[in-house]
Amino acid sequence: MKIAIINYGMGNLASVHKAFQDIGSNPYIADHPDDLQESDRIVLPGVGAFSEGMQRLIEHNWVDAFHKAVSQGKPILGICLGMQMLASVGEEGGDNAGLGIIPGKVRRLDTIGCSFRIPHVGWNEVNYTEENSLFNEIPDHSDFYFVHSFAYQLENKKHLVATVSYDVDFPVVIKKENVIGCQFHPEKSSKAGRKLLKNFLELS
Repeated sequence: MKIAIINYGMGNLASVHKAFQDIGSNPYIADHPDDLQESDRIVLPGVGAFSEGMQRLIEHNWVDAFHKAVSQGKPILGICLGMQMLASVGEEGGDNAGLGIIPGKVRRLDTIGCSFRIPHVGWNEVNYTEENSLFNEIPDHSDFYFVHSFAYQLENKKHLVATVSYDVDFPVVIKKENVIGCQFHPEKSSKAGRKLLKNFLELS
């Protein structure tokens, strides 16, 4: 199984690549949109600002290739900023259009009622809202590692898989058909994170 990790210049590629290697898969860094054609699974990582991430995806012609992969039914995992860019709109730096895969808006935590310190950094319990094979053999309320200042606000709760409570509750795992987003960093989340990545590889 070939796992394409999209390189648009803003992802923590090395740690994601190593995490997939550690669970026995065959990851590779996709430096060009054409590199997605040979993939069985696709990962969209990301660290940084929504507006800059989208600008880079557009400038380097990733958007059409990404949408093509979605339409082909390839399992896709967006991590942190990679999850946020699945949204319709992101508010960071003014309203910016996202990939529009899973309808919703990405908003700064304090604008949705969070009074805790921003950014949200560290380990936090993830709570499942439904049974999902992504969490096979991972107990509910397991800890995962977060680093972010913005949160996804879904338009439709049918796309919600899991939440976290950081003063307010917000989505941290979302899913629409073959596309999954997780706000936390599974590649930095020890045993539970590795298991989640393994479960992603086993999705049909």
